[in-house]
Amino acid sequence: MHEILTLQLGHRANYLATHFWNTQESYFQYDASNEPSTVDHDIHFRPGQGPTGEDTYTPRTVIYDLKGGFGGLRKWGGLYDQGDIEGDLKNFWDGSAVKQKDPPIPQSEYQRALDGGLDQPPKLNTQSVRYWSDFTRVFYHPRSIVHINDYELGSTILPFEKWTSGEELFWKLDKDHDLLDRDIRPWAEECDQLQGIQIFASDDDAWGGFSSKYVESLRDEYEKTSLWFWGLQEDVSQGQRAKRTLRTVNTAQSLHAISPLASMYVPLATPSYIPPYLSIDRSSQWHVAGLLSMTVESMTLPTRQKPGLLKRGLLHDFEASLNSNGNQRIAELQCSIVDKSHDRSNEHASSTPASDSRMPDSNHLGLVYEDEVEKANSKLDISFMSSDTSQTALSLRQWESTNHVFAKVESIRGFTFVEEAHDEEEAATSRKRRRLASLPMVEKYYNPSPFPILDSFPQIISEALSTGQSTAVQGSLSTTSQISKRTRALQNIVSRMVDVADREALANGLGEIAEAYEEGWDSGSDVDSD
Repeated sequence: MHEILTLQLGHRANYLATHFWNTQESYFQYDASNEPSTVDHDIHFRPGQGPTGEDTYTPRTVIYDLKGGFGGLRKWGGLYDQGDIEGDLKNFWDGSAVKQKDPPIPQSEYQRALDGGLDQPPKLNTQSVRYWSDFTRVFYHPRSIVHINDYELGSTILPFEKWTSGEELFWKLDKDHDLLDRDIRPWAEECDQLQGIQIFASDDDAWGGFSSKYVESLRDEYEKTSLWFWGLQEDVSQGQRAKRTLRTVNTAQSLHAISPLASMYVPLATPSYIPPYLSIDRSSQWHVAGLLSMTVESMTLPTRQKPGLLKRGLLHDFEASLNSNGNQRIAELQCSIVDKSHDRSNEHASSTPASDSRMPDSNHLGLVYEDEVEKANSKLDISFMSSDTSQTALSLRQWESTNHVFAKVESIRGFTFVEEAHDEEEAATSRKRRRLASLPMVEKYYNPSPFPILDSFPQIISEALSTGQSTAVQGSLSTTSQISKRTRALQNIVSRMVDVADREALANGLGEIAEAYEEGWDSGSDVDSD
């Protein structure tokens, strides 16, 4: 079934993932008169049975958070009887016990309304959303919930901020419990054909260090499995200078440690530029995670499309398209909200790259493929690569002239396209030709279903670009020379800010990563060069 297992590490990651799971739940069709969903639910959900024999369908996910981070979420979620599970635990201890229990965090009004079966729960806002569990619309299996009591959310006495703190916490927990054996293997063994593991985690705090050791263990255990790491990063313009520097160094350490092991590493920074059709409260994790999740969910939609109905692109297909030289495992994520009034019905949904009728020579390369290169190099409205505000000073023309695209995967949803017949052998030959000619590889996927705007989703999109219930979205993942520039900038910072003992290895490692996005191409421009 090509299942995908999700790993959620930390509070910010859980905000994003909650939006993601709410969207997946919305694809279920309970009315037989509706058109069938284009989404294969078994990719991300597992069937099961509750204690009384009722059928359950819960996300294939493991959720880690610190003490106090789960808010009012009930571990058994209403699907499983808490008393039975607690009774089973008594089999491990027959002596006396003293129970210490913190006061429970009350559920949000929204959650109470859902539990009460109300058709119209109260509207959410930035004040009513205190935790990610305040707006969740799905039930989780008890095995999904992993409380970490070594640190407390928001603590000023023992903050979970330093990258090394995350490493040490993983070592401690893994020594005590064998995390893969306890938390991952039971889920993986349920899968018929595991497509991959996607990891949502912040990479600019201690969760980056925790994630690095987790990814290392996963790679040792699942050597050939696709491992996708989505690294959340706070707005670097926010907070005191010392905090911003710490986050930047943490990001550099995460990139250095995780990207060589992950199949794909996608930075998810709070965008430095927000287009006017969006209204984002940067201080609200609910808002920011909503934008991130809309893009991630739309971009990965092809990985869970039903085969036969639409062109499906599995994680390893994305990797094959993006990693053109074998060392390009970092991709830039971009998106645009598309005006649905724009008629795109005459465009073709071809699974082949852009036409490649003949091999060009060096004299004709720019002329023959100028339009194709321009299309591959086109920039969408929002980039999640970096929140470095200096990039916003570049005009679109400057950006395109200093950026080289090696490969791109696009996902466009919300329009009806004409499916074009294609020949797989011809497509493979075309890819080889384009690689030899150093031309961008472009792969496109389409889905007629727009992104659903649920009552749990913040009202951040202009009504002019949505129906109020859905909106068309275009997303892209690309390997570009901008990744080299961002990595070089991190290298420059760590060469001044990191302790001498770690400085050389980290700086050299970042330099090697940057080189993978420079080989065979030079912009000839000194823009942004240090």
